[in-house]
Amino acid sequence: MNKLYSLGLDFGTNSVRALLVNISGGAETATSIWNYQYGKNGVVISENDPLFARQHPADYVNGTRNVVKDVIEKARKNDPDFTPDKVIGIGVDTTGSTPIPVDKSGQPLAFNQKFRNNPNSYAWLWKDHTSAEEAEEITAKAKKSHPEYLRRCGGRYSSEWFFAKILHLSRIDRKVFQAAESFVELEDFVPALLTDNLAPQKLKRGICAAGHKALYCSQWNGLPSEIFLTSLSPDFKGLRNRLYEKAYPAGDQAGRLSSKWARELGLKEGIAVSVGAFDAHLGAIGAGIKKNGLVKVIGTSTCDLMVFPSGNERRLEKIDGMCGLAESSIIPGSIGLEAGQSAVGDIFAWFAENCVPADYSAAANKNKKKIQAYLSEKAARLNPGESGLLALDWNNGNRSVLVDQKLSGLILGQTLATRPEEIYRALIEATGFGARTIIDQIEKSGEKIKEVITCGGIPKKNPLLMQIYSNILNRPLKIAASEQTCALGAALVGAVAAGKEAGGFSSVTEGQKILCRFESKEYRPDKKSVAAYQKLYRLYSQLHDAFGRPDGALFSVMKELLKHG
Repeated sequence: MNKLYSLGLDFGTNSVRALLVNISGGAETATSIWNYQYGKNGVVISENDPLFARQHPADYVNGTRNVVKDVIEKARKNDPDFTPDKVIGIGVDTTGSTPIPVDKSGQPLAFNQKFRNNPNSYAWLWKDHTSAEEAEEITAKAKKSHPEYLRRCGGRYSSEWFFAKILHLSRIDRKVFQAAESFVELEDFVPALLTDNLAPQKLKRGICAAGHKALYCSQWNGLPSEIFLTSLSPDFKGLRNRLYEKAYPAGDQAGRLSSKWARELGLKEGIAVSVGAFDAHLGAIGAGIKKNGLVKVIGTSTCDLMVFPSGNERRLEKIDGMCGLAESSIIPGSIGLEAGQSAVGDIFAWFAENCVPADYSAAANKNKKKIQAYLSEKAARLNPGESGLLALDWNNGNRSVLVDQKLSGLILGQTLATRPEEIYRALIEATGFGARTIIDQIEKSGEKIKEVITCGGIPKKNPLLMQIYSNILNRPLKIAASEQTCALGAALVGAVAAGKEAGGFSSVTEGQKILCRFESKEYRPDKKSVAAYQKLYRLYSQLHDAFGRPDGALFSVMKELLKHG
């Protein structure tokens, strides 16, 4: 059998991954990872502002070059049948909303000598929340003049999203804002780079970012109206025309691999390159998402994804606090529903890096364990509720269902006897309670979730978390077999972009039948633990509403602390 391959590129928060997949039989031929070079773990931060998070676009360009070359070399060693000319498609997934200010040729302003040391000209990473005020303004304006916009994004616009970031830029750095011909999502920049089609008015924009983060909808002819955008700021006059009129689903061709990049990467010129999408959405495809199933992509943050047949929009619009509905944002022809948590793995990493005493680190090293594995081992010996601790999982704000980035983390119940593993477990439990809050919100609308599939960096690495989640949710949890579901989903849509005539797939669902598999192990709830977590969840909900709901008794506390921070 003539083997054919597709390449998936996954641009995450800290690194870019590449995956070569044999689309003829489904085997994953080779993977590679390249860590971003700028900032701390790839993120340019500010010591004075915890809401600040940028990335240098050079990491995307250099990362593409290095990771693809490496994965091709590994594929040659791993598979004697592999040759680069058998790669028929390329797909790309990225974080988002991660907009990049670009010039008339589509080059990031960060590459301009004038702005090279100015982080405002860099990519504004999804978890940059400096635009929290602007997000509230957009919500207030839309509520008055265009409530239909808010019905598609869960009732509130977020600082994680496109227009809030651009509005904030226009206020803090007019030079960068005025120098920008347009703003291009990372998911659109990489395919445009590979196809040598960077001109902002010509490159194909993905409907995933457009629909979930930029209020794009065919119901109102694409992006929000010029009148609405200029009501946000006079500086937005003409911005709509400098963005885009139409957006496309992943699986459509963004173009074909240019001769320049073919030489750079050692691939064949003219390979189909798919329109880009967000990492979680293509991760959902790679995990085998289908109707009535929820895919939880668990990593530094989480994204919860579902798909519904077109025609259900009005019913789905009633689910408050989601990150939105978008046409064809996951599977073309279906409605994609997104929710999630702004920090999960990030919370555990923060605790492990900043709050663990030296004797724990020494013990972990002595036992040749990473510190989180050591903490998990000790935390697994605890029973639910044993420590008397309860936490809120808002260390990076709340994505769903409160959609409020001005909320912060909280740990309640500490004593002088509290130990690190107890706090670590409480933080895991907090993220589990946050996950249940999202599921409860979806099912209150009448939608039923028949299965939960997990994927991302954490499910295979942290069995304690998975068992706690199963107990809190009182549901069995499946695990997608691939360790790179986002890159797998990207490779899948790359093969769809190539088309049947080139040996690719005719549709996403056809590709899923060949490429998507599950681990044999499932996590199932323990009845005794379920009962304990039911009680703790009621307490979590009280805490959640008191601090997080506008009518909550303690709603102003975190906001006031943020002002003084």
